[in-house]
Amino acid sequence: MSVLIVGSTALDSIKTAKAANPRLLGGSASHAAVAASFFSPVKLVGVVGEDFPRRYLQLYKRHGIDLEGLQILPGKTFHWSGEYEANMNVRRTLLTELGVFETFTPTLPKAHQATPFVLLANIAPALQLHVLNQMERPQFVAADTMDLWLNIALTDLLKLLKRLDAFVLNDSEAHQLTKEDNMFAALRKIHSLGPKYVIIKKGSHGSILSGPRGMFLCPAYPLHRVVDPTGAGDSFVGAMMGWLAAAKGPVDAHIRLAMVYGSVVASFCCEGFGLQRTTKINRKHIEQRVAELKELSRF
Repeated sequence: MSVLIVGSTALDSIKTAKAANPRLLGGSASHAAVAASFFSPVKLVGVVGEDFPRRYLQLYKRHGIDLEGLQILPGKTFHWSGEYEANMNVRRTLLTELGVFETFTPTLPKAHQATPFVLLANIAPALQLHVLNQMERPQFVAADTMDLWLNIALTDLLKLLKRLDAFVLNDSEAHQLTKEDNMFAALRKIHSLGPKYVIIKKGSHGSILSGPRGMFLCPAYPLHRVVDPTGAGDSFVGAMMGWLAAAKGPVDAHIRLAMVYGSVVASFCCEGFGLQRTTKINRKHIEQRVAELKELSRF
């Protein structure tokens, strides 16, 4: 089955203590779509400007990503610039230029409206709801969020949660949403808002799933060197959704392994700037790390 991914498509300028790379392919939808494409057909919905490099369009196509829903409008592509401190745990935004993304309204082509698996990557909750209103009874819907929407669009986010199968957020966002310091108490509160599955991302400490079959602690693949963590969370959830769409049978039987695959693809993302590393791997590389992670976490 295919995955519909809606989110930001951007040009990212990233600076670390060791290097700087301007105008890389980025955005939540880009990272998620490439990650999902290793497992399932992907339909990308987003917006870029006339300045969007043709080589990035070709990169999408090399991964078999359907671009019928990608709008190319007069104006500039969303551009974000950020700088990481030496430990890679603290990131500072230097510049945000919304460009054509400022007035983006996701419009789904007719052929996209019946896609069974839907990932609402990190965009405003009102836009995520707008996408759902165009869908024809999807089988499984997951959404990601960020602290900004908790601050300025909480009402829309709470409406969205009632319509989700899975909700993905990081540990600080879970605390912000529920006012609970304990992650397991936070999970219970988030379930009460609607989603059957809740996944809390904890960066290099892995992730936590709460679902109908109980809890699952998914490890992160251990890396000796992190080059750039930008997009790792989007890669995680994108790969997870791609794996679920490819699996046969109920989601509940596969979501734990899907998270492991997400963790592995996210590890590759962290080893290069932007999508530079992720776009150079294949299924063999992924399966090797999954086997290693299985051995590391077995007891």
